[in-house]
Amino acid sequence: MKKKNWQFLSGLCAIVMAGAWAAPGYAQSAEVKDKPRLYTYDAFWVVPRARWTEFEKVNPAVQKVMDKAIASGVLVSYGSDSAVLHDADGATHDNWWQSMSMAGTLAVLDELEKVGGGSTPVLNTVTKHWDNMWVSRFYNWHPGSWQGAYSYAAIYSLKADAPDDAVDMLAKNMLVPLLENLLSDGTIVEYEIDEQAVHSDAPGSFVIDYMVPTAEGLDKVSAAIRATVKSSPLNGQAFGSVVDFTKHRDSLTRTTATYK
Repeated sequence: MKKKNWQFLSGLCAIVMAGAWAAPGYAQSAEVKDKPRLYTYDAFWVVPRARWTEFEKVNPAVQKVMDKAIASGVLVSYGSDSAVLHDADGATHDNWWQSMSMAGTLAVLDELEKVGGGSTPVLNTVTKHWDNMWVSRFYNWHPGSWQGAYSYAAIYSLKADAPDDAVDMLAKNMLVPLLENLLSDGTIVEYEIDEQAVHSDAPGSFVIDYMVPTAEGLDKVSAAIRATVKSSPLNGQAFGSVVDFTKHRDSLTRTTATYK
């Protein structure tokens, strides 16, 4: 989810820093509305290098729980990630699943504990583990399953004096229209804009995340951003006025995912 990294944003920030809420190509498009809340449970792991292959093998019991939850409608998606760009303190892997309710995500967690999904031998070798619960009101995807896709996300923190609706304004006036265009032409197969549903970190952070089926998609996204910058002269500094760039971080992961 899963909460990853965004080269996209280096181009997008250039757009926003050159522009304002009223971007000609976006603000005049169809109104973007909040969707029903989408909850993501994301479990992060730091796995020793010698155990990566073992960790990445699908646990049949876990797979059965996830597929059953998808079939019953408890989940709308699930997947796993492995880091492409590693850092000294970050996770090497994560597992995630998504539901239209927090109760749905926790019901799957309970089922995993019943089948011993959290007690496999390789988990006893991890050196760090933590979880996050995310919520999104701006998201979309193409149904299907992918292996070896790439997820790119950017993690941002709002400035202390940012308005309460800063993320909404960014999403509705700029991010969602741009991401929907990339989704419709198949460049990306999923996107979401997440905030923490349970604040295990300081409030005010949000994550912009997208998934491409192949590495070529990353270049296509960058090209789309460059084209947007060239064709849309903007005014103001909306993004920079609400975001603390000193806290910005990215991550790039390989993803296996199923979306209903």
